[in-house]
Amino acid sequence: MTMIVDCHGHYTTAPTAHNRWREDQVAAFEAGRPAPAYPAIADDEIRETLEKNQIRLLRERGADMTIFSPRASAMAPHVGDEGVGIAWARANNDLIARCVDLYPDIFAAVCMLPQSPAADMQGSIAELRRCVDMGFIGCNLNPDPGGGHFRHPPLTDRYWYPFYEAMVELDVPAMIHVSGSCNPGLHATGAYYIAADTIAFMQLLEGDLFADFPTLRFIIPHGGGAVPYHWGRYRGLADMLKKPALAGHLMNNVFFDTCVYHQPGIDLLADVIENRNILFGSEMVGAVRGIDPQTGHYFDDTKRYVDALEISDAERRAIFEGNARRVFPRLDAMLKARGR
Repeated sequence: MTMIVDCHGHYTTAPTAHNRWREDQVAAFEAGRPAPAYPAIADDEIRETLEKNQIRLLRERGADMTIFSPRASAMAPHVGDEGVGIAWARANNDLIARCVDLYPDIFAAVCMLPQSPAADMQGSIAELRRCVDMGFIGCNLNPDPGGGHFRHPPLTDRYWYPFYEAMVELDVPAMIHVSGSCNPGLHATGAYYIAADTIAFMQLLEGDLFADFPTLRFIIPHGGGAVPYHWGRYRGLADMLKKPALAGHLMNNVFFDTCVYHQPGIDLLADVIENRNILFGSEMVGAVRGIDPQTGHYFDDTKRYVDALEISDAERRAIFEGNARRVFPRLDAMLKARGR
C-alpha cells in the first residue's frame, strides 16, 4: 500500500511562548541586552498545536506523514546578527525535534539554518551536523539570506561549496526556500517565494554545479515557481548558453513539489515535468489557508489534485512516496527500519 509522504510542511502553529521569545530576543538585540532564557514549553502544548492543525488535516486528507521544518517566513536570517541567528535556529530545530519525538510516525525533521547575511556558511554547517546527529533528514537552504534583495552570490558560486560538501557527506538534500521579505516591493508568499524559486533554477541552469557535486539534491518548492510554465524558455536558454539539455544538466538533481493550489496548475506540472522529479507536498496551514469558492475544498489540499491526475498508478506512487524516499535517503532508511 502506498504511503502518502508530504515533503513540505512547516510548524506554522508553534506555541505562543516560542514566538514571544523570538520577539523578546530581537528586542534584546536591538537594545544591546542579552537575550532572555528560552521558555519552558510543555509537551501537551506542542501536542495541542499539532493535533488541532497539521495532524488533524493530515488525517482528514488521507496522508500519512509530513517532512516538517520550522515556519519559513519566521526563519528570517536577516534579523539580528549571526549569534541571534544561531540561537533562533537552534530553538526552532529543537522544537521540531520535539514534534518528531512526540509523533515519530507522523513527522520527519528538516532543519533551518542560521544564514546571517554577513556570515559564511560555517555556522550553518555546524547546525546541519548537529541536526543530522539528532535524526534530521534534510535542511532548508535560503538562497537570499538578506530577505528580498538578492545580494548573495548565485547557488553555483564557491561561497556555497563548503556547505554542499557537508550535504554530500551527510547524504541529505536541501529544499531551496527563502524566508520573510523585508523588501516592500516583494510580497513574501505571493511574489518573493515564487520569484526565488524561479531565480534559483536559473542560477543552477547557468552554472555546472552538478558536475562538481553529482549526488547533490535540491527540491525547489511551490511547484518550481514559474519554471514549469516557462519550460520552453529554459530549454531554449540552456541551448543558447551552450549548456547540455536540461534532462542531464539539472534534472537528475533538481526536484519540484506539488504546492500548487489549483488543478490546472498540477496538471501542467505533471504534463511538463517528468514524474520522477515531482514530490507530493502541500505546505498546509501555510501561505494559502482558505477554501476555494470554485471547488468548496481547501486550496492547499493538494492530494486531491494528484489523485485527479491522468497518470498510472506507478507514477502516482512515485509522486506520493517513492520519489521522497529516493531524494531523502535518511527517510527511506528510517522507514525501512520500521518495516515500511
